[in-house]
Amino acid sequence: MGITDVSVIFIFVLLIFICGMSFSKTGKNMKSYFSAGGALPWWMSGLSLFMSFFSAGTFVVWGAIAYSSGWVAISIQWTMCISGLIIGFVIAPKWQKTKAITAAQFITDRLGYKTQRTYTYLFLLISIFTMGAFLYPVAKIVEVSTGTPIVASIVGLGILILIYTTVGGLWAVIVTDVLQFVVLTAVVLIVVPLSFDKIGGIDAFISKAPDTFFQFVNTEYSPLFLVAFGLYNLFFIAGNWAYVQRYTSVSTPKDAKKVGWLFGVLYAVCPLIWMLPPMVYRVLNPNLNGLENEGAYLLMCKEVLPVGMLGLMLGGMIFATSSSVNTTLNISAGVLTNDIYKHFKPNTPERKLVKIGKLATVLLGVITIIIALMVPYFGGIVEVVMSLAALTGGAMFLPPIWALFSKNQTGFTVLSVTIISLFINVFFKFFSPLLFNLKLDRALEMLLGVAVPIILLIAYEIYFMLKPVENLKYQEYKALIELKTTTETDSTSTQNKKGARVIGIGIALTGLIILTLSFLAATGAFFVGTIGLLVGILGILIIYKNLK
Repeated sequence: MGITDVSVIFIFVLLIFICGMSFSKTGKNMKSYFSAGGALPWWMSGLSLFMSFFSAGTFVVWGAIAYSSGWVAISIQWTMCISGLIIGFVIAPKWQKTKAITAAQFITDRLGYKTQRTYTYLFLLISIFTMGAFLYPVAKIVEVSTGTPIVASIVGLGILILIYTTVGGLWAVIVTDVLQFVVLTAVVLIVVPLSFDKIGGIDAFISKAPDTFFQFVNTEYSPLFLVAFGLYNLFFIAGNWAYVQRYTSVSTPKDAKKVGWLFGVLYAVCPLIWMLPPMVYRVLNPNLNGLENEGAYLLMCKEVLPVGMLGLMLGGMIFATSSSVNTTLNISAGVLTNDIYKHFKPNTPERKLVKIGKLATVLLGVITIIIALMVPYFGGIVEVVMSLAALTGGAMFLPPIWALFSKNQTGFTVLSVTIISLFINVFFKFFSPLLFNLKLDRALEMLLGVAVPIILLIAYEIYFMLKPVENLKYQEYKALIELKTTTETDSTSTQNKKGARVIGIGIALTGLIILTLSFLAATGAFFVGTIGLLVGILGILIIYKNLK
């Protein structure tokens, strides 16, 4: 990697950092810091949801699967499209109507504090491992591209993400997510045609690819796996506390619907584009072994991108993948502050609560760095992501979602489903292979993770139908929702316009960077310049629309 690419990385990292830090004075209270005032534009929240979810594994996890198995990686991600559309139609507006800052606050209102406290401890424990699994791919990208040791990459990037997330709160997360989406879309639109050109065109790719490369499923990722993984995604995207924040941070149920729909539409189109470079690299270099295929995406980029564009791609990948870290970091700190600390000290002033939230962000960020350093010892990032999904997805997130729609479920029933499901999943993952030499394949492991909580919840519903009992806690919850005020204490329209202006400035400057690099490109200069010009115009239009 030459001096131009390194310089572009530095400039882009500085741009993202400044955008995030520009919101250092917006977090005056809990709602402003952890939900951006509760009136985010739906398109910002939807793009942030998309970036927060996809970036955890697109370039490393799904890129590795695309390299080794081909079209299967696209099939897996299309299950996320279906999940997003269902969430938009049914679940997202339900979350918005709860008027809760966090999912933990909803659990407190609906099921009681004791239930919420247990869920919070479980969520924080799982989130620590999840954030570590998110941070590791970022460092892997840096290692593959620059040769920087992965330990140094994890520590350095972890500290950088930690600083701007701590200072800027949810607004810093949202704005940097949207900017990253535009940057990566622009750069990937350059990578794909150059990748095909490198191997002689689309026909050459099809003829040289492995025979099974265009099958929708294979033995490891079977139709049963896709069904189970689709259900997992439905529960995870609808119920993960970090993603719930995207549905509750918009102003109306209709906007919450649009958040889910935008997510679904993007996941219908983007996997077709994102997964092509690592698939093409399989034809170019079929000799990657073991964990080496985790770097297939970046290796393809290194082969074809003009000077400087690799640096922009790397910068975009770093912060896109890290958006999953800062999203979970922000909501985890929010839970610690709003749902634990504030419970014990309810009279704490808002400004002090914000300080506590920032301190919680720092603490969780340090733990995240430690967990990320341990990922290689857990069998690699694909194993970690898939295992976390199977073990925790259905067990943790389905029961609270169910309580959104059911007036029968209680704190005891919901929590018992979670604990029983986690126990069964852990048993078959870790103890069954040792005690009975019984190891579930990936499809059965995923199916078990989603089937057990569904069966238990249905059983409880049947029990309540046969022995109906008035749920007093549910009646209290309905009364509480009616009493909650929707009056905003912040000038949310002003914050929204500032957020859009910062996004516009970031996009315009990115377009200028791409346009400048087109003059240095030995090949594809016109194509690169056109993309840069279009990105710059988009940024200028966003700035102009939000000047007043």
